[in-house]
Amino acid sequence: MSFGDIEPSEPRRGEALSGPPHLVPHVIFERGELDHILGLYGRKVAQGEWRDYAIDFLKDRAVFSVFRRASEIPIYRIEKNPRLSRRQGVYSVISATGLILKRGHELERVLRVLDPLLRLVAG
Repeated sequence: MSFGDIEPSEPRRGEALSGPPHLVPHVIFERGELDHILGLYGRKVAQGEWRDYAIDFLKDRAVFSVFRRASEIPIYRIEKNPRLSRRQGVYSVISATGLILKRGHELERVLRVLDPLLRLVAG
């Protein structure tokens, strides 16, 4: 292959992605995104607030669910939905009741709703 050629298995620009369900790509969290999410998760586990998690990679979004106990419904869902990238933002944090707590284009800012930074007030 020469420079500029694409891999034969990759879809070309403008081609629809179709085929068997196991070959259709899903939305995933990238390594850096998982580092931020798991960093927050580790801090919350150390504080005794969270105990379990689940990751789902769906066709239209990726979901990181946080549980207080493994047998319950998730208390928070951190979602990545690329269809919303031009509107409200790719990332959102959703509570157990379905309330969207924060939505935005930058994962770090969206995660601050779950882990507010301590701020020093100078007087």
